[in-house]
Amino acid sequence: GFTLIELVLAIGISAIVLVSINSAFFGALRLRNATVEAVDSAAPLDQAATILRRDLLCTVPPKPDGYMSGAFKAGNVMANGVSLPVQLEFHTATGVMSAKNPWGEIQRVAYGLKNSGTSRDLCRTVTRNLLSLAVPDVEEQVMLRGVDQFQVFCFDWSRWTETWDTSDSPSVSTDLPLAVRLLIRRAGRPAESQPVELMVPIRAVSRN
Repeated sequence: GFTLIELVLAIGISAIVLVSINSAFFGALRLRNATVEAVDSAAPLDQAATILRRDLLCTVPPKPDGYMSGAFKAGNVMANGVSLPVQLEFHTATGVMSAKNPWGEIQRVAYGLKNSGTSRDLCRTVTRNLLSLAVPDVEEQVMLRGVDQFQVFCFDWSRWTETWDTSDSPSVSTDLPLAVRLLIRRAGRPAESQPVELMVPIRAVSRN
């Protein structure tokens, strides 16, 4: 048999081992929960950035006749049929045909911030039936909730500018920026923190 001292030592060593295993297990569990929370928090921003990049990469240059195309506007612009303040509006070839939406791939999209209670949301509006004789329906999609800043800069081959409107002057009616830079800051971040930056080249550049 075992003596009382040997039993006490064995129980003490077992308790120390169990405490170590418990600490390691719950530390790993806290790390896993923090990782899941960080991934879940970043997922909406990644999805919004992906859609923004796809729309800009498929930008359709304005045409003089105006059919299935329109002005490229950036800054505080007046958008067609959109009620929210818009920072970016252009035509893009990202539309998907379906039985419900039997139109072509060209669609007009606009991005802006919309007040939602105590915060603002980054919204995307989509107009599909561009050849309609009546006022076309505008679909509004919430891309990202809780956004403090959404700012657009356009590169004009020499510098970055905060505004762009291809309808301003007939002489540059088909000019597009070489690239677009977007700054997005989420709500709740410190004022000194850097916003998320997204830079997209405009490949469909048309020049007179």
